[in-house]
Amino acid sequence: MTTPEAADRAHVREQALGIAAGWSPADAPATWELTAELFRAIATEPDLLGIAAGIPADRLPPLLLSAAVRYLVARRSPEPLAGYFPTPGSGQPRLDDGFRPALVAFAREHAGELAQLCAEHRYQMNEVARSADVLAVLGAVLGAGRLDPERPIALVDLGTGAGLGLQLDRYRYRFGDRTLGDPDAALTITPELRGRPAPLPARMPTIAARLGVDVEPLDLGDHRVREWLAACIPPETTAVDRFAAASEVARAHPADLVRAEVVDDVVGLCARMPEDALLVLVDTYVHVFLTDEQRARFRRQLTELGRDLVWISVDPLVPLGPEGTESVQYLPVPARALEASRAGVTGVVGQLSVSRDGTAEGEVLGLAHPGGAWIEWL
Repeated sequence: MTTPEAADRAHVREQALGIAAGWSPADAPATWELTAELFRAIATEPDLLGIAAGIPADRLPPLLLSAAVRYLVARRSPEPLAGYFPTPGSGQPRLDDGFRPALVAFAREHAGELAQLCAEHRYQMNEVARSADVLAVLGAVLGAGRLDPERPIALVDLGTGAGLGLQLDRYRYRFGDRTLGDPDAALTITPELRGRPAPLPARMPTIAARLGVDVEPLDLGDHRVREWLAACIPPETTAVDRFAAASEVARAHPADLVRAEVVDDVVGLCARMPEDALLVLVDTYVHVFLTDEQRARFRRQLTELGRDLVWISVDPLVPLGPEGTESVQYLPVPARALEASRAGVTGVVGQLSVSRDGTAEGEVLGLAHPGGAWIEWL
């Protein structure tokens, strides 16, 4: 008979291996190896798996433990373990057979501290490269002619964390041989393009208002917050560099971040946005963690707002895996999305457009790597 403890370990192990698979496809660059190995170790090393299994399931145990490890390593700088993790501008350090023994020894020695960090924090993935997914959806929606491309937008970022996604228009983007944004931008986001060419808007949308929503909005002015958020970034050199650059942009252009519930407070929050702007709600890896009732209520509320809006979602299939046959927006997903989800955690990119009379239409447009490394347009 399987004990609850054994079941918890098995569930966490499956999650960790799924994340590792997402970072280790056959064509993965060498810079992804450390991230994949870290999650494989969490899945298979008893010292690490035991800590992760003690974390409540809704706190994303493998991801939270990976962040706690990185945070404590950055604080204590243990050698040789610290030398395996990239820092801003360092490039990707070499991974060798010494990593796992050093990691296990560190986890065994600091098990109590790691467990305490996991009890005190939540995993907060502020991957700014997902802004490219959002911009591609805007390109598709505005380019289809259903909406006025000259109309300014009111951007509401759901689950905003530190608000990096609210700076969408202050980054530069390169989609193959096409670019958009200020050539002098501090950050250029360059996803690999798979499948059909992903669209870019004809010009950068004008953002008339921006609002970040989170149950725990994060202040980048607090160095402790920055250190924790940096620890939540995958230990991959380009991701580390992106976070550092985007953090500086967000600190230079403070946006309005509010503490609120995505479902309970969405109507009141949208009422704060200018009526003459197109309301654009962005959700990246948020709705997948809501219940069926919460998702249905959220969608219903959007159709009752009485204004034009676009809801952009980048979420794995419900519930975080290939078992789902529709997206979090209740849109049917193509067979390719199911296939991709079986290979590891994959974002399903979708849009739902709602008109003033409550009419809603949407579609799944593509797939996206959770770390923003690639977009596959369908």
